[in-house]
Amino acid sequence: MAGGFDKIPEIALDWHADGRGAALATVVQTWGSAPRQAGSQMVISAAGEMMGSVSGGCVEGAVVVGAQDALVAGQPRLLRYGVADETAFDVGLACGGTIEVLVEPVGPAPGLEPELLRALVAARAARKAVACVTDLESWDRRIVTPDAPELREAFRADRSGRDAAGRMVTLHNPPLRLVVVGAVHIAQALLPMARLAGYAPMLVDPRAAFASDARFPGETVSQDWPDEALEGFGLDARTAVVTLTHDPKLDDPAIIAALKADVFYLGCLGSTRTHAKRLERLRAAGLSDAQLARIHAPVGLNLGARTPAEIALATLAQITLALRGAR
Repeated sequence: MAGGFDKIPEIALDWHADGRGAALATVVQTWGSAPRQAGSQMVISAAGEMMGSVSGGCVEGAVVVGAQDALVAGQPRLLRYGVADETAFDVGLACGGTIEVLVEPVGPAPGLEPELLRALVAARAARKAVACVTDLESWDRRIVTPDAPELREAFRADRSGRDAAGRMVTLHNPPLRLVVVGAVHIAQALLPMARLAGYAPMLVDPRAAFASDARFPGETVSQDWPDEALEGFGLDARTAVVTLTHDPKLDDPAIIAALKADVFYLGCLGSTRTHAKRLERLRAAGLSDAQLARIHAPVGLNLGARTPAEIALATLAQITLALRGAR
């Protein structure tokens, strides 16, 4: 997890442990235009220090004051801020709107108890998907996993907010990751694009001449064989895999590993004819038609892409479509 925006619960726990005091502010709901979605968080210390954001800057100052009051009282509170259309642009809400924010001081109940926050931070460190479900009347809280039937769709769509019972559900999905097999020109464009979109990318290619620091400066690169690299990486439901080499010795082991895991996206470069031959090999390796149907090939949305950068853009667009589930 890179960056303060990704580590808000961890910072809150550290600030509390250091005696600085910490209150966690979470967007519960928005109406109209809002630059930060439900589940977005910031942490505020007793001295007014803050990390993270709950808006485009228009309500942070007021949230800091509300958080400091909550720390003094030891009492959570719901805050609502509205911005009129005619003044919205000046304060960051381009079309006006309303934001509802939950502020929870870290401390004894009814605050956010440190034991629960530690459990949450531990789950995040272990890349376990969890949610904190908060009753906004009793302030009871519990941590739940994607196994809860009523939250499966919320986890898949990365959608925090109020549930049908009015409780606040704050999702903590593991950070997104992208494994690219093949240190080719498309990878040189795809990796930085993916990072901008919030993915932690890793490049896999045992060919040292291709997977060199000179060609991929600053990137995480593995020169292991793909099946070994992916086993060590640990594939899960927050991981996408793209194969780009055209070489069955490199692509096929990665494809098989991905299809036996719970990755949310698998895309493979190659023409329709190349993919047909690929399917023959994979069937011979014992993969079922249901597994093979998960492959996106030829890789990427049909944008008419021609250059490596355009193919990378089409691929990232298709990955986003698979993640978010739009139709």
